[in-house]
Amino acid sequence: METRGEEIHLDKVEARGGSTPHVVRYVLFISLVLAIVAMAAIWITGAASAPDDTGGTATTAKAVAQDGGKMP
Repeated sequence: METRGEEIHLDKVEARGGSTPHVVRYVLFISLVLAIVAMAAIWITGAASAPDDTGGTATTAKAVAQDGGKMP
């Protein structure tokens, strides 16, 4: 700590008043990994349980043929 006139100047450690153990870095990394794993699991189980005959160009072509090519 240094005093210049009425001003008090502190270095980083004194101003912070504590330690920085870098725990936040690990918490953020672990949270990111868990979020990616959870989203992948949801995506994979959803894709595995979906029926195989939904959507696609064949369904679109069939719908257009049934409608006679009319636009709503």
